[in-house]
Amino acid sequence: MSEAARDTNGELGTADIQKLLELLPHRYPFLMIDRIVEIDRDESCVGIKNVTVNEPQFMGHFPGLPVFPGVLLIEGMAQTAGAICCRHIQTDELRTKQVFFMTIDKCKFRKPVTPGDQVRFHMKKMNHRRTMWWFRGEARVEGTLVAEAEIGAMLVTE
Repeated sequence: MSEAARDTNGELGTADIQKLLELLPHRYPFLMIDRIVEIDRDESCVGIKNVTVNEPQFMGHFPGLPVFPGVLLIEGMAQTAGAICCRHIQTDELRTKQVFFMTIDKCKFRKPVTPGDQVRFHMKKMNHRRTMWWFRGEARVEGTLVAEAEIGAMLVTE
């Protein structure tokens, strides 16, 4: 039984920033999630990104009108999904060394995200085969859909 299954026992789990740093190889300024507030095994999760004006992308995107880049919203979705995949397979002997973002499908950007927004990445597993995982994701700000995509990733454990 995986650590995730032992941790949740039918209840929703969480992952704070310290746990995310254990699970993911990403670091500032490229870590796009601050925490995961709901984890249902490897089936679904909700990650949070607090968007602040002092983030480096706002120096050039766009001066005088800061807009969070859409590609970073998709990266936030991928990191959220990747974290629960890594958490699900993690054991004392087996740890993920890398998570590679493999596919993006059906991607749509609906509304701009600006400093002060809190983005919630709602991820739901579509499929899992060996080291490949596919998720459907929605990025929401105050319940409003701002972006959506289907993503695929590969975990490397060797």
